[in-house]
Amino acid sequence: MEKSLSIRLEEKHMAALLVEKSGIDLKAQVTVNGNCSISSSEVKSLLADNVRSKVWAAQLHTFSLWDGRTKELLKVFNTEGQTENRVEMPSEKDQPPEDETKVKIASTSKKDKPHGFLQRSRNAIMGAADAVRRVATRGGANEDAKRTEAIVLAGDGMVWTGCTNGLLVQWDGNGNRLQDFHHHQCAVLCFCTFGERIYIGYVSGHIQIIDLEGNLIAGWVAHNNAVIKMAAANGYIFSLATHGGIRGWHVISPGPLDGIIRSELSEKERTYAQTDSVRILIGSWNVGQGKASHDALMSWLGSVASDVGILVVGLQEVEMGAGFLAMSAAKESVGGNEGSSIGQYWIDTIGKTLDEKAVFERMGSRQLAGLLISLWVRKNLRTHVGDIDVAAVPCGFGRAIGNKGGVGLRIRVFDRIMCFINCHLAAHLEAVNRRNADFDHIYKTMSFSRSSNAHNAPAAGVTTCSHTTKSANNVIVNTEETKQDLAEADMVVFFGDFNYRLFDISYDEARDFVSQRSFDWLREKDQLRAEMKAGKVFQGMREAIITFPPTYKFERHRPGLGGYDSGEKKRIPAWCDRVIYRDTRTSPESECSLDCPVVASIMMYDACMDVTESDHKPVRCKFHVKIEHVDRSVRRQEFGRIIRTNEKVMALLNDLRYIPETVVSSNNIVLQNQDTFVLRITNKCVKQNAVFRIICEGHSTLGEDEDKLELHPFLSFGFPRWLEVMPAAGIIKPDSSVEVTVHHEEFHTLEEFVDGIPENWWCEDTWDKEAILVVKVQGSCSTESVCHKVHVRHCFSAKNLRVDSIPSNSKSTGLKKNEGDSGSKSQKKNKGDSGSKSQKKSDGDSSSKSQKKNKGDSNSKSQKKGDGDSNSKSQKKSDGDCNSKCQKKDDGDLSSKSQKESDGDSSSKPQKKSEGSDSSSCKSQCGKKNEGDTSSYTSQSGNKIEGDTTSYKCQSGKKNSSNS
Repeated sequence: MEKSLSIRLEEKHMAALLVEKSGIDLKAQVTVNGNCSISSSEVKSLLADNVRSKVWAAQLHTFSLWDGRTKELLKVFNTEGQTENRVEMPSEKDQPPEDETKVKIASTSKKDKPHGFLQRSRNAIMGAADAVRRVATRGGANEDAKRTEAIVLAGDGMVWTGCTNGLLVQWDGNGNRLQDFHHHQCAVLCFCTFGERIYIGYVSGHIQIIDLEGNLIAGWVAHNNAVIKMAAANGYIFSLATHGGIRGWHVISPGPLDGIIRSELSEKERTYAQTDSVRILIGSWNVGQGKASHDALMSWLGSVASDVGILVVGLQEVEMGAGFLAMSAAKESVGGNEGSSIGQYWIDTIGKTLDEKAVFERMGSRQLAGLLISLWVRKNLRTHVGDIDVAAVPCGFGRAIGNKGGVGLRIRVFDRIMCFINCHLAAHLEAVNRRNADFDHIYKTMSFSRSSNAHNAPAAGVTTCSHTTKSANNVIVNTEETKQDLAEADMVVFFGDFNYRLFDISYDEARDFVSQRSFDWLREKDQLRAEMKAGKVFQGMREAIITFPPTYKFERHRPGLGGYDSGEKKRIPAWCDRVIYRDTRTSPESECSLDCPVVASIMMYDACMDVTESDHKPVRCKFHVKIEHVDRSVRRQEFGRIIRTNEKVMALLNDLRYIPETVVSSNNIVLQNQDTFVLRITNKCVKQNAVFRIICEGHSTLGEDEDKLELHPFLSFGFPRWLEVMPAAGIIKPDSSVEVTVHHEEFHTLEEFVDGIPENWWCEDTWDKEAILVVKVQGSCSTESVCHKVHVRHCFSAKNLRVDSIPSNSKSTGLKKNEGDSGSKSQKKNKGDSGSKSQKKSDGDSSSKSQKKNKGDSNSKSQKKGDGDSNSKSQKKSDGDCNSKCQKKDDGDLSSKSQKESDGDSSSKPQKKSEGSDSSSCKSQCGKKNEGDTSSYTSQSGNKIEGDTTSYKCQSGKKNSSNS
């Protein structure tokens, strides 16, 4: 990829080919004879550690650490920090499950008969569900709790990971586990860093802030769904939830800024309050494992849905077989809630009845065994409805089987929370207390989460939340955390087959009262009415007056009131199917306002007595709901006005613009060979830490035939392969400094060169290279930053070493001597005495008459002679002894006689000595002359490149200048 982006203009046609071949299978590089030293499990996430040029590959239970430069596998270790050296054999087919999965529900023997049918069914269902559950979860509970879910690089260069059980682990850059923390019990899903803060997003919808040492700063409920992503921009931390809701948090939140803005907004809340209304239709039907005709559905729902905006349908006994109940319980235990084909049939059939594609849009659904709930919204109301969440609570055998229980949907309508719960409570006349207990269990334990069957359900409005801070005992104090989900809702509707019966009345008496439509007297015998009046169930809720006949129990396909059960059992008619609700009113006289935002009234409450497909009659209830809410667009305008005009807010925001004063020791670095330069960054502020990060703004290379350096953007992704910067990020304490090493790395050997030229045209290590580094500095919580630019240039030393074959007329002894003795007197003197008179004259007096003449008149006699005679004796001596009189004169006066001769014969003994020397001032085969602060090179060519630090003469006879 890097090659394709920085390719030469005349070779751009090769870019596509380079990109195509840029892929590399890292795992294949560590696989020997089919055995691999790293885990075969899928990679959860990748982290680019640009501070150390490493890549972290995080799997569920292991990490692999790679060198970003060489693509070498450095280390494999587990979540405990223990290095793993295992070798995995190719995966084989999974072994068949153990015998415990071969559950056989045998026919009941005579010995089992005394237990009764219900007991035998219970044992069979529980046995099957338990076996399936054990297989599904075997060996995974403990391991899953330690799974790595998120990874991030902090501002100080440390790496943090988050686990399924909420554990936070700090690692150094080499994969050593340092410490761990546990501030929340839910799974970590994402991280975000800003300055000295680390933001953590949890599956529970919470966000927490910790410092670089792992200490908890604050935490709050950000969303009512899992926080799956966070990002920092423009002084805010933005969070994204699974339902699509996005919220922004200021980088200094929670703090004084929040209190000021909240107070200002609340004072003018009335000015942007708005009232809307919506009609909601609730439908409930115990279908008795049957199916309904189109006419039945039209009679029940289609005929009254023309004016409603939201329609919620709850079904009971969709499917009730023992095997189905067992498998449903097992799936629920491992998180599966996708529903059944029968449930999908009902959803699709009802959708067609409602003209789903043209008029309504299905938002979400949830099935628990035989219980099913689904919700539709009219398309013109769609933009005001969102945040679809689902929940299920089984109340069957052992609170594990879904033949009884509740399924719920939670939505946000005009920024107000509404919950709808479809219930099927315990049966039989005498089981009143069990029914009460079922309701209590559902109400207290129902917890909503993202619907797997939600359809196009982004957030509508902003989730209500509150910031909380850490208490003295390091426990998060947040009263909202302990509230039940249903208690927090603005409107709650319970509906379904509650199974409450008529008491103290006979079958015949009940039939007589029904035939006479004396429902007032029958209501006095209603168990549910009595229990609610006693405060034992559905506390704080109410029901509309019942004006329809009892809906249970009927013989199938017998119309009219004559269809009540007339069989052997003669079950007493009862209002089993009901709709109970509450809104935000504390008294019947309460008006809709911001203090009482949801007020509901009932427009219809009846049963469809002409539907005969089940032993229950479907019921329906239509609500007219008034909703008082805040106009978010007006509120945002007011928020912006407060930010711009409030003096206290402006003062706090101005403080965030402060950047500690920092000084960088150099903005110009010249490297040779594998030099290392120490760059010092100093924080001169005595109060605040400085957070720094070094990136590469761009880099370039110069080949033999190029006239100038072309800068290629590096997009801030690490550094070029030839450049190593350590550390590239960190924290600088007040009135302190940090030392950053800038080092050149070589990736090619001299054996790759032929006649001093690289065999591969792309061998960039043979070219002069330049990079622009940017040192970005900000405060610990600054919204602004300052940048220091540092130019780094490297001159390739192989250009000053002849690596081609030795000429036949040369003496090998001279070459060997100087190759082996890089510390010769001449060499040492040249390195150590860069301030000699001749050297100073050459470097410092570029305006001398002879120098000017040579630069200005490339056709002078002396220059021509220097170019034409490459075998002069003076040239050999100049190359061999960098401090010789001839060399000094050459550097100082390019038009002198010795200079004319110095470009001549290079085959004599002194010339061979120069070739072996590693002097910082010498003549090279590549034909360049370097003039600068510390180095000067003269060569066979006439080209000259001039810069602040280095200038070159080349064979082409052209003059190039670059300012590094």
